[in-house]
Order: sequence, then C-alpha cells, then structure tokens
Amino acid sequence: MIVVMKRSCTKQDVENVIKTLKEHGLGANLSTGSQATVVGVLGDKTKLNGVNLELMDGVEKTVPIMHSYKLASREMVPEGRTVRVGDQVIGGKKLAMIAGPCAVESEEQMMKAAAGVKAAGAAFLRGGAYKPRTSPYSFQGMEQEGLKLLRKAADAYGLLTVTEITDHDQIESAGPYCDIFQIGARNMQNFRLLKAVGRTKTPVLLKRGIASTVEEWLDAAEYIMSEGNCNVVLCERGIRTFETATRNTLDVSAVPVVRERSCLPIIIDPSHASGKAAYVGPLSLAGIAAGADGLIIEVHPNPKAALSDAAQQLTVEAYTELVRKARRVAEAVGREI
Repeated sequence: MIVVMKRSCTKQDVENVIKTLKEHGLGANLSTGSQATVVGVLGDKTKLNGVNLELMDGVEKTVPIMHSYKLASREMVPEGRTVRVGDQVIGGKKLAMIAGPCAVESEEQMMKAAAGVKAAGAAFLRGGAYKPRTSPYSFQGMEQEGLKLLRKAADAYGLLTVTEITDHDQIESAGPYCDIFQIGARNMQNFRLLKAVGRTKTPVLLKRGIASTVEEWLDAAEYIMSEGNCNVVLCERGIRTFETATRNTLDVSAVPVVRERSCLPIIIDPSHASGKAAYVGPLSLAGIAAGADGLIIEVHPNPKAALSDAAQQLTVEAYTELVRKARRVAEAVGREI
C-alpha cells in the first residue's frame, strides 16, 4: 500500500504518517516527486488494526499495491526513479552509455579501451575482474589486480566503473574500485548477495536471469531495495529461448513492460543478447527506440585477441560509429547522449 499526500501537506503531516506506521511495526519509504509525495507502507497492513490513514491530516488517499514488489513498483514512484552515480544520472533524459571489455586482461588493453569509449561518448567503463564462466577451465578473470587496472584506466580518462561481483564476500574488496556493482544473470536470484549489496550505498546494475520472467526480475530488485538501497538499475541482457541464431534472445518488449510496471531505470545489453558483434548495433538502436535508459556494450581494442567473448565485442571504431547512429535515434525519441 502507498499513502499519497496532498500537495498542501506539511512536513509534520508526513512525519506523523511515518510515525504512525512505525508505531504499528510497519516500515515506511518516503518518495518526494514533482507531482506528489508518497509514503510506501512496508509490511502487513493488517498491523494497523483498523487505523484509517486517509483520516490523517495531509493525506489525500491510500492505494493498494497488488504486486509482490512494492518499492520497485511504478505506483511507489509514478514519475520513475533515477540513479545518480558520481556526476551521471541514469534514468533521465540523457542515456547512460557503458562500454568496455568483457574482461580486464592487461593495463595496456584497459587504457586503450578507456580512451576509445570515452572519445566515442561513454561515461562508464565496464570490465570484468571476476568472471563466472560456464566451463571451469575458461579464463576466470584477474580478480583484485583486475579491479585495480579497471579503476586506474577509468580515473585516467574521467570515467565511472561498472564491474560484476559474484559473491557477498567480494563487496568489501571490490567496493573501493567500483562505482556500480553488477549482479550478473547467473546471480539474479542469489538472495544472499542481493541482500548484501542492498545494505551498501553503491548503485547496483541487476541483470535479468536467462530464464526469468519480468515479475521474478522485479522481485529480485525488491530484495536489494528492501535492505535500504534503492539505487537499482535493471539490465535486459537476453533470455534463453528455442532460437539458436543468436546467443540469447533480446527481449526488447521487456523495456516498455518494465517502464509500465516499475519505477526503476532499465538499460539493455545487446552484446550478451546477440553473442555476435554484427548484431550489436541494430539491437542497440531498437532498445533506444523502445525506451531504454542506456546501453552496456562490450568494446575491446583487439577483439580477436580477447580472452573471453571475443565474437561479441566491438572494436573501438565500430563502437564510435554505433554511438553516432544512436545519437540520431535518441534525438528522435526525445533523449540524448
């Protein structure tokens, strides 16, 4: 349930509602937007024991939320949430452009990648230090040394960092090097990890599981938000279907569905969805046209030499051309890069 406050409500009116909720063992999440002030009620509303919140001063109405996800619902923040990361905002008019190699491999590689994606228009540098791979014999990442190289390259070119963590034990060690924690598709329902990042203040990029419904995905986001961290960005990265022409099937329809049901920003990952560099550009443009708030794309200075996911990584030159096209599509739908 949410409590919608009147436009004429006072700060004291809001505090009284929150106090009443807490007195009855309920949590409260305050959202102040340009259109309305909303108090989200967390917990079993039967604990109110007949208290009618609509009779309290400053309250316009109460609205039930039927979804299992409350904080992530569109009803909680009708105008949508934005996530601030450093000097960047994800979810606003400007699209978030995240790019970089699948995995951190060397200092030279990361410096070349950072210089290239920055010049093309990206604001975030991605790079995997911990690489959960299907085969235990595949390259698993440089771990702590990789994190240091990612941070060094990002700082050298004024970029923010995005990197995946695969276990709650990595939060403390990765924290100093990460501006956004990425939770990968394999860990979307690793509830211990979700709760752990929820207790941090670091923004979280939550990828959709390869066989997860939108509802399950939003429930996973709720695990993070219920621990106090509402800085969550969703990432559609393709789901597993019967089709074998691509690595996964990019569910472009998830973008408008999420924007209708959830207040969270959503970006797409066309690299993991397609598994092939030639398809990354068209899927990127489709995602922007559908309303995505940004793109996360794998870019490598020499994809043929990449230690992982070589087939899906763009060259710096190809990424530069993609961003040029993306600007035109963004402008057509009222966004910018």
